Amino acid sequence: RQAIYDRLTALYDYPKEGAPERHGDYYYYFLNDGLQNQSALWRKRSLTAQGELFLDPNTLSADGTTALVDVSFSDDGRWCAYAAAEAGSDWVRIHVVDTATGQLTQDVIEWVKFSGATWAPDSEGFYYSAYDAPKANVYSSKNECQKVYYHRLGTAQADDILIYGDPEHPLRYFSGWESDDGRWLFVLASEGTSGSEVLFRPADKEEPFRTLLAGFANDYAPVECRDDKLYVVTNDSAANYRLARIDLLEPRGLETVIAEHPDDLLEAVAPGGGYLWVKYLRNAQNKIYKYDYEGNRQADVPLPAIGSVPSFGCKDREQEIFFSLNTFTAPPTVYRYDIPTGRTTCYHTPQVAYDAAQYTTEQLFFESSDGEHVPMFVSHRRGLRLDGSNPCYLYGYGGFQINITPAFKPEHILFMEQGGVVVNVNLRGGSEYGERWHKAGMLDRKQQVFDDFIAAAEFLITEKYTSREKLAIAGGSNGGLLVGACEVQRPDLFAVCLPAVGVMDMLRYHLFTIGWGWATEYGTSDDAAQFRTLYAYSPLHNIREGVCYPATLVTTGDHDDRVVPAHSFKFAATLQYAQACDAPVLIRIERNAGHGAGKPLSKRIAESADSYAFLFYNTGTTYGQSAPEN
Repeated sequence: RQAIYDRLTALYDYPKEGAPERHGDYYYYFLNDGLQNQSALWRKRSLTAQGELFLDPNTLSADGTTALVDVSFSDDGRWCAYAAAEAGSDWVRIHVVDTATGQLTQDVIEWVKFSGATWAPDSEGFYYSAYDAPKANVYSSKNECQKVYYHRLGTAQADDILIYGDPEHPLRYFSGWESDDGRWLFVLASEGTSGSEVLFRPADKEEPFRTLLAGFANDYAPVECRDDKLYVVTNDSAANYRLARIDLLEPRGLETVIAEHPDDLLEAVAPGGGYLWVKYLRNAQNKIYKYDYEGNRQADVPLPAIGSVPSFGCKDREQEIFFSLNTFTAPPTVYRYDIPTGRTTCYHTPQVAYDAAQYTTEQLFFESSDGEHVPMFVSHRRGLRLDGSNPCYLYGYGGFQINITPAFKPEHILFMEQGGVVVNVNLRGGSEYGERWHKAGMLDRKQQVFDDFIAAAEFLITEKYTSREKLAIAGGSNGGLLVGACEVQRPDLFAVCLPAVGVMDMLRYHLFTIGWGWATEYGTSDDAAQFRTLYAYSPLHNIREGVCYPATLVTTGDHDDRVVPAHSFKFAATLQYAQACDAPVLIRIERNAGHGAGKPLSKRIAESADSYAFLFYNTGTTYGQSAPEN
């Protein structure tokens, strides 16, 4: 374990610099000098100037467990609002910094969850979403009746204006924002993780909100309000999504601006420099195009390599866009795109302690149980001998429209150095191929996700990338459910199972914190038909005594108020009781940590060292061995 810990520390120890964004007179960017627990926010007046530290979350707690989960700037750049979470909780507290002085103001907003500050165009205040203070356990009580408020700078939270609430529908999320021209006020409502509704009213009139786009059968992702028209990315009548707009003065339905592509997923649209920047996903890899507001394609944006781009856009008055390009085998590289010339140049390349050229990624397709061809990304050392002797780390998620796209993890380099094969599979339940792909793995079709993952494992064994004795499966949250379900359904197929912060009790998940919001994806045991579906695959309820289960390391955090740790406690205890062989079943509980977001780097390295030591030991892999090559 110590050798693994030391190597992980070395692999993480490089400067990590994010893509800059311009606000006011400064470029702001996140920077980690190597092994800081949290990346700090820096700024500089020009791209060639020396940077200065602006906001350091590492000073907000002694152990680095306070993290920035949202940072937003007023339009004039004078004010910065940041949302800070403690010990990994989803609860955040919003603070405001005067960018001219770097000093905190007296503005403090509490009991905020799944929201940051969305500034009004006049820069005098912001909108946010909050709950009433919990009356029982802060980290497990059911959260209901989210409301949208407006906070004016310099006033107390008790004086904030209630913009919208709906006590008749306590199990809904709400977020509010104002159009850039200050003419319209919007509220986005949702009943879960998919499906939304858009409400609106004139910003200068105290009148009830009206329904602009009715919910909750479709998704509506607002892009921009321009010339009294709201632009949205939607799957309404478009399984692969389209860009549409609706006239706010005479709302008569959606008008298509960019039609649905038959093969590619329209993943996102962002404004910038007077144009729309359209990001497509083609076989889980990004393509970006430049459009005008009438839907005319102006240019392609050449990407320097195959990979994923988390975001691409800027303010209307800017003429440059900074973006990060992610791959599986190298850390994100930051590029600058010049809008007038269409030229892309490298802005920042990380310097790392290994040779990325020694590793390769290929995309393969395998046949699932119903004949559908499902893609996977397979990464390993170049020249690796494929004879079934390689340890394999198979990762999946499969739900909530979450796409598995190229992303870098130093842990994977450590694993591939030892001859390991890292596989990321694009299971149904995600949105890699649009809403068709999502719906094929939700509700009464959830079992198909597990069948896809099992088929992926069988494919890797058949093609001799690995063997049953060398195969480890991993996933977190909904991916923890995936690992748990596959483990109890096919205990013969895997050597190691690593379920992290998983949803393991499918009959009671909706009774804690915001678990009710997942009902659109899973269904609930309150419904008789859905109960039968959930009971059939619920990991906790399908553990059987007398079965030899794979070596299992369950991981969770004591402050996880997204998927409460009771899921992991019950699963681990039941599996330990039922285990019929010597394969270990352990649980690792991180203190002062939550669902994963904002976890300090020191805790991430320690947890990874434990997980990979467990994986290596239980697959018979000696750390430090040379990887066999052809």
